[in-house]
Amino acid sequence: MLLALAAILLGFVIMMFSADWFVKGAASIADYVGMSKLMIGLTIVAFGTSAPEIIVSLMAAINDSAGLAVGNALGSNLANVGLVIGLTAVIIPLQVSRSLVRSELPILLAVYGLAGFVLYNLDITWFDSGLLLLGLTAFIVFLFYKQRASQAESLSAEDEEINELVGLSLTKAIVALLGGLLLLLASAEVLVWGAKTVASLFGVPELIIGLTIVAVGTSLPELAASIASAKQGHHEIAFGNVIGSNTFNLLVVMAVPGLVGTQALGPEVFSRDFAAMLVISGLWMVMMLISYIRRQPFSRWMGILLLLCYFAYYGILATEL
Repeated sequence: MLLALAAILLGFVIMMFSADWFVKGAASIADYVGMSKLMIGLTIVAFGTSAPEIIVSLMAAINDSAGLAVGNALGSNLANVGLVIGLTAVIIPLQVSRSLVRSELPILLAVYGLAGFVLYNLDITWFDSGLLLLGLTAFIVFLFYKQRASQAESLSAEDEEINELVGLSLTKAIVALLGGLLLLLASAEVLVWGAKTVASLFGVPELIIGLTIVAVGTSLPELAASIASAKQGHHEIAFGNVIGSNTFNLLVVMAVPGLVGTQALGPEVFSRDFAAMLVISGLWMVMMLISYIRRQPFSRWMGILLLLCYFAYYGILATEL
């Protein structure tokens, strides 16, 4: 029991460090071969922030743990909205920009619709994965043209972040990329083993472990990044981190199991977990619209309401054990 819990904790710790090395190495190599900072941000950095969820989903699917893989994707989205946005807003009320309301939120709604279509028949096939990855391609193309059209001459906060990532020499970048990837794979394997062992010892479904322990652990980078961005006054980045992470979770993380093989899911995945994600995300979006229309910040009481809804969902999970 203690060994399994230690494996989960160790897996999380190594995963966070190795994801940073992987992103820095990949970004430096991309910069070295001439990729623009815009594309580095839209692809490598975006994928890198979701790397823990992606690798965990891959290893879970390989180990015949589809519930753990899908629970990781849905649970991370629930944690991003309920925990990350909720806690960030409690600490610092957030301003809601026009771009978020008119551009990013409609895209996220469309992604939720596509994910619902994939999950409705309670399995994920290679065809479903192809649909999700096609949606990802469309999302990246949209972001590319949108950001290129609105790119300012001065460095944005995202540009400054990318400049900090691309400073490695080619040799160091390759070492960081390969070393980060190997450690990601190893830590994900340790984490999945620990999660499966805990589920087996307590008689808890792997889906529940994925929705809770694994999801919260892999969402911690988003929590840290959102709070840090909000404290520096970059409120749009705080929201954007969550919108981007939720989009990648559904279009990439949830697509991974279907690439390994057809994955059958229990009915609760759609009727309970996906539905809870829609309800909490819908509440968040409505509150963002209210804040935008009234020209008021996304307030502390809104953050508290999201936190209460998130913990109420945990209460539902507890009653079904």
